[in-house]
Amino acid sequence: MTILWTTSSVMRFPYAYAVSLVQVDPEALWAVGFRGMIVDVDNTLLGFDDSELAPPVLQWIATAQKRGFRMVILSNNFPERVAAMAARLGCPGIPNALKPLPFAYWRALRLLGLRSVETVMLGDQLMTDILGAQLLGIRGILLNPIAQKDFPLTRVLRCVESWLVGGKRPQG
Repeated sequence: MTILWTTSSVMRFPYAYAVSLVQVDPEALWAVGFRGMIVDVDNTLLGFDDSELAPPVLQWIATAQKRGFRMVILSNNFPERVAAMAARLGCPGIPNALKPLPFAYWRALRLLGLRSVETVMLGDQLMTDILGAQLLGIRGILLNPIAQKDFPLTRVLRCVESWLVGGKRPQG
């Protein structure tokens, strides 16, 4: 597993870094007590303009679900895109999440039927995915974005993020 763990403290920002979703080991997450996953869509599951999930991502999702993980897709994107991903993965999806506001994260926890300490957020943006998770005590794993293309506001947030993480994102 090529995940770079940073700390066990919930309020550490973020909990861990990984090159990509498929580099995160579901068995390792299960071993430390996680039972649910909240997963971002754009530049986490698939590239910004992509509509089809890559075979390694599909395999990773299948492995995590087979292990017993409950999963929710959480995105600031539109309902059609989120519904398509959720249907493809066989899990609930929450669109228009307004991350980092906590409301959609509360909803995700209710859908999972889990407590925040049993749940991990996987996303590519510190200022939305990880910050929103942290507001509810959910640990977040910051992933490198799949593609460089982003919404204009996301590009601005990535500049702030770059300054905050100070080059800690893994290379590979």
